[in-house]
Amino acid sequence: MVVREWARIGATSFGGPPAQVALLRELCVDRRRWIDAQEFEDATAATQLLPGPGGTQLAIYCAARVGGGWGGALGGLAFILPGLVIVLGISAIALGSSPPLWIRGVGAGAAAAVVAVVGEAGLSLARSSLAARRGWRLARAAAYLGLGAVAAVAVGPFVVLVLVACGAFELGLRAGFGVMAWPVLAAAAALPPVAWTALKVGALSYGGGFVIIPLMQGDAVDAHHWMTGAQFANAVAYGQLTPGPVVHTVAIVGWAAAGLGGALLAAAVGFAPSFLAVAALGHRFVRLRRSAPARAFLDGAGPAAVGAILGAVVLLFGALEEWWQFAVLVVAAVVLGSGRAAFVVLVAGALVGLVLATAGAEIPS
Repeated sequence: MVVREWARIGATSFGGPPAQVALLRELCVDRRRWIDAQEFEDATAATQLLPGPGGTQLAIYCAARVGGGWGGALGGLAFILPGLVIVLGISAIALGSSPPLWIRGVGAGAAAAVVAVVGEAGLSLARSSLAARRGWRLARAAAYLGLGAVAAVAVGPFVVLVLVACGAFELGLRAGFGVMAWPVLAAAAALPPVAWTALKVGALSYGGGFVIIPLMQGDAVDAHHWMTGAQFANAVAYGQLTPGPVVHTVAIVGWAAAGLGGALLAAAVGFAPSFLAVAALGHRFVRLRRSAPARAFLDGAGPAAVGAILGAVVLLFGALEEWWQFAVLVVAAVVLGSGRAAFVVLVAGALVGLVLATAGAEIPS
């Protein structure tokens, strides 16, 4: 039962965490009544206080509540695998020695649209992040947001240090003591590059799926040259077009670095922290939601992550090469502003790229 239902959600949850949360609520609260509404709300809020993919953590938590420890593990895997299999198939085609023109067109068109999608998401998150704050808390949140944006553009793979530092500073300011995250990060950085990139994505990302973009881009494009800027932008687009967690994009980066083995390593490392977090903290989700230290840390790291998302817009924009991609970006921004769903805009951009590639337009390589 758990494996079947969670695989169904993993295969049909297009649109990122909002779609995943809605499908989990419909199954676990409304239809099956396995979890009451208050507990589900507490679990949803608690996953927002944890780093990593919140939708995946919520799926694992709900599966564990229904089927125990093994239910959580199997349900989490069932939720992740459908999208991962699709992403691995896309990677094999798009990152081969001679990728077909049609998939390059799909990626280039969706990559243009995804710039507008990420920008709209970043602005929306920035408004909500700053709206409830006043006085010095508002000033600090705005500073964290600015630091995150600058770091995403300027320091590439080290943006994660800025996110953690902002969270630690806010926590230390409220608690009156310092927080030393640097030794842990320094030790983790000794991991093989692919694993370190995936670990940052899975364990040190705050603020939703889009913050993984600057976390990966600095390593994949600038530091290790696993991908070109255009290939990375396409990878982000492919991750948005496939169902399930957005973190699947890290498997495409892993494929670019080391083929199928790199993709599987990146996926395993990227998702492992979600399973560990739920196993360790799942029974404390209600207390975690009310935890002042957790809230304080997120009040620093969260705005910085939103800034990093806005900085990612600059990185993705810089990867666009052809005139028609800029036209797709403008139209996508207008359509998003009219209230259309992001997934619809991404699919439309992919179709435009496919048509233009078939018609002989220049496609970035």
